[in-house]
Amino acid sequence: MTTTECTPLPCGSWPSVVDVDALLKAGTGLSSVGVDGDDVYWLESRPELDGRTVLVRLRDGRATDATPTDASVRSRVQEYGGGTWHARDGIVAWCNDSDGAVHVIEDGADRAITGTNRDLRFAGLRVDAARRLVLSVREDHRRADEAVTTVVALDLDGDNGDGGRVLAEGSDFYAHPELSDGGRLAWVEWSHPNMPWDGSRIMVLDLAEDGTGELRQVAGGDEISVLHPRWAGEDLVFMSDETGFWNPWILRGDDTRQQLLSSDKDFCRPLWVLPNDLYAAHGRTLVTFCYDDARARVCLLDLDGGEPRWVEGTFADVDSIAAGPAGIFLNVDHADRHAQILRLDPSTMQTTVVQEAASSQPAPEWVSRPESVWFEGRHGRSQAWYYPPANPQACLPEGELAPMIVNTHGGPTGMAPGIYRTDFQFWTSRGFAVLDVNYSGSAGFGRAYRNRLYGTWGIADVDDCVDAVQAIVERRLADPRRIVIQGGSAGGYTTLRALVVSDVFAAGVSRYGIGDLETLVTDTHKFESRYPFLLVAPYPEGRQVYLDRSPIHHVDRLSSPMLILQGLDDKVVPPNQAESMAQAVRAKKLPVALILFEGEGHGFRKQSTRRAVVEAQLSFFSQLFGFTPADEVPRLEVENLA
Repeated sequence: MTTTECTPLPCGSWPSVVDVDALLKAGTGLSSVGVDGDDVYWLESRPELDGRTVLVRLRDGRATDATPTDASVRSRVQEYGGGTWHARDGIVAWCNDSDGAVHVIEDGADRAITGTNRDLRFAGLRVDAARRLVLSVREDHRRADEAVTTVVALDLDGDNGDGGRVLAEGSDFYAHPELSDGGRLAWVEWSHPNMPWDGSRIMVLDLAEDGTGELRQVAGGDEISVLHPRWAGEDLVFMSDETGFWNPWILRGDDTRQQLLSSDKDFCRPLWVLPNDLYAAHGRTLVTFCYDDARARVCLLDLDGGEPRWVEGTFADVDSIAAGPAGIFLNVDHADRHAQILRLDPSTMQTTVVQEAASSQPAPEWVSRPESVWFEGRHGRSQAWYYPPANPQACLPEGELAPMIVNTHGGPTGMAPGIYRTDFQFWTSRGFAVLDVNYSGSAGFGRAYRNRLYGTWGIADVDDCVDAVQAIVERRLADPRRIVIQGGSAGGYTTLRALVVSDVFAAGVSRYGIGDLETLVTDTHKFESRYPFLLVAPYPEGRQVYLDRSPIHHVDRLSSPMLILQGLDDKVVPPNQAESMAQAVRAKKLPVALILFEGEGHGFRKQSTRRAVVEAQLSFFSQLFGFTPADEVPRLEVENLA
């Protein structure tokens, strides 16, 4: 940050072009790019629609909405959804969250092909125009006990009153149904207690007209994660981490297996949502990406051999990749600007912009660019992203160090990509630094890095956050007296746990965070119901470990103020956890504020909620650290704050 022609002002009080309104209107979320013939599609999550998601089609250079703006393209399979649309041969299938049905757009008309029974959830859609089918993962909640997941075929010309014809059943979970032109159906399956990044199998069914056929396992196992099967003709491409990193492999039509590229880099990320496409086949070329030092690099691989061709430079992240007659398209995030959809020319390896998430953004001098920081921690070498304060009009007074927000990502088997985040820019433009930590267990660094958290959740992640802070403080990049920690979901648990086992943090902000680990076993959804067995300990025999690591049971160790934010419709983290945690902090006479949001689930979507969250956090910090914000925001009522 330059200090020429700037005014020294206390951190937090800096005037900023990234005000609350700018943050809320920061841009449209772009995701799930796809191609059908000459048409290009993608999803847009729009702030002005309270986060509802619309499918957009680009045809003849003009982008128009393909789905109604009063509906939302969303699935609730595994609670996290994904795989919500697919188009082929002019037919578009999509999941309508407004009525719970699968819809089809054909010949310009939209119609539902399933009922609106919300006990039947669909995702991972694949259109089979030749057979007049839509393949889907189905999650059936009609039973009183655990939901049943299957792969089904939905009739394009029927009402599918029975929820579709079952093609695969028996495993606990399914993902990625993919049908070749020759009638071979591939999918991914796994069962408890594994998560899909622990161990999974790719199965292939040679589908006959009557739905029967030979079934065989072609890749994976209980200790090998295989994901994202895609057909290239009659060759099957997939990702496997049998070498310790997710690398691209191919099963050829003659049943020979080959590793397309051997690398100590991950070429995909954990399957939390049922995504559209993380890579694509363009003829006999595979368009894919890997994480290199937590940054994304895109490359082209010849499926028949040859050296990879790399797109020059790196991206902060890649959401999805698509290829077809219309070309090759990349949905990418950057470190210094909003997300974009790019067209890649394979002959020149150059990209051109197709769509941007926002038409404008702050001038470059207002943008905080993340710096990759590696540090030696108690559990091994780990990585974080440091976002320094950035404001051309204000600077640090002499002798003052910046306050810092430590961000803990969700999952916990997630990752912190060094992307341009307007919420981070909101703080850095006011004089805060932000540290986004890829603690032990994070994705993007191989299986060994991910597995460091198994059995140590609540220990290794917290230690890494504390060690990351120490590395930054030693470089005099943050004020050790004004370090706050924040996180949502699993990151919220790390936040709460850090506050009860360390004295590094001056305050904490938890968004739908987990205060009682035991409820993750006794009161959570199917997908994650055995996940704690790996992260913490088997249950019930390991119950004491859950009690020992649950922040709710150790508030006597707490010495920092807290802001707790929670949706009342959350099915992943029940709201009673937030209420119990707030009551425990309140009883200890520590400063605390609890805000409960009606109509919000696991993640905040409504614009009114997002506004309330930002304003509450700014008011909370200003009262704790004694600065006056340049913004006019409502004063948050903080209990027990003298």
